[in-house]
Amino acid sequence: MPRTTTTASPTSQRRRSLLLAAGATLAAPLTATAQASGEDIVIGGSIPLTGVFAFAGVGINAGIGDYVKMVNDAGGIKGRKLKYVPEDTGYKVDVSVAAYKKITSQNKVNLYYGDSTGFSKTINPELDRAGTTLMAGASFASELNDPKKYPNQFLVGPDYTEMFGILLKHIAKEKPGAKVAFVYSDSEFGRDPIDKSEAAAKALGLSVPVKIMTPAGSVDVSGEVIKLRRAAPDYTIFHGYILAPIPEFITQGKQQGMTSKWMGTFWTMDSSTVMKMGEAADGFMGVMPYRYYYDTEKAPMLEKIRAMRPEYQSTAYVQGFLAAMLFTESAKRCLDAGKPLDGKNLKAALNSIKDFDTGGLIGVPITISGNSIPVGRVYRADMKAQKMVAASDWIKL
Repeated sequence: MPRTTTTASPTSQRRRSLLLAAGATLAAPLTATAQASGEDIVIGGSIPLTGVFAFAGVGINAGIGDYVKMVNDAGGIKGRKLKYVPEDTGYKVDVSVAAYKKITSQNKVNLYYGDSTGFSKTINPELDRAGTTLMAGASFASELNDPKKYPNQFLVGPDYTEMFGILLKHIAKEKPGAKVAFVYSDSEFGRDPIDKSEAAAKALGLSVPVKIMTPAGSVDVSGEVIKLRRAAPDYTIFHGYILAPIPEFITQGKQQGMTSKWMGTFWTMDSSTVMKMGEAADGFMGVMPYRYYYDTEKAPMLEKIRAMRPEYQSTAYVQGFLAAMLFTESAKRCLDAGKPLDGKNLKAALNSIKDFDTGGLIGVPITISGNSIPVGRVYRADMKAQKMVAASDWIKL
């Protein structure tokens, strides 16, 4: 998830307690019951249930909790139950570190979900020192996609540079030789994929006539829109934002006669986020590593999710659910091989995943050879249907 220094808004202790209790209840830890075949397998979580990224954290928490409940209801893993232990972080790195220390001091933690790039980078020396835990999280930072530097971590999807790569492959196929503009925020999150993606575009025969950087929450973008219009791109990729200033760029660009197609990356692409753009969103495209909750193609795991939760669940929910699924699969493979559940063995088990069926959450079988899952699909906003619809096949890098 993007890194930010924004301070979380005050939230009542009661709401925090209820949200955390909901996640913990879903996880059905069964701590009071002795497990005949061994102790619980613990998934710890630094989860932003309040603050600026609560919209994602609430979904992530529910997704992890639901998968844990599903596994436990089916008998666990080789007679062992999963136990999910989340703490609210308000999306602050220091609070997230404190949550990690609290959870790991009170539980033998095998698996951990982190809330941000900042936390993933800060906690990495401790993860390496302890050697007990495999970690995934909300971040898709390209820096984390390095098995030597981050041997006990992985990304639940493509990194930000790979997301651009998926979009650029789609563009090169749809319009060879196209001009592609990059518009990104002045933040670590925004700058992450830009330089490597410019080189990737050129390698695909595409040109990048303009790169525009704005403050993360910028409102007045009229000057930048003029620069963009002059460059006359066929496609414009936004990165490093959630919503604003994307609708402002599109609305003003269209008013000035631009014919660019407009695109985004993961944190912009939840259905509810895109629909908030209103008219500007019609035809808006972007990369998504997972199927949407309402996708109609065959996906047995989505059907189970819809049975548990009849109302729309966000892409953050699917990300949390899939993280728990991959955690569980890694633990299962370790136990099947008779190996201890430590960071090194769990990561090796994760990296043994080849042509793995996620139950349709990702539309093609996945292989995890490094720290990421470099696969995704381009979706397009259909404002009449109020849905994101597939605009490409699944693209593997």
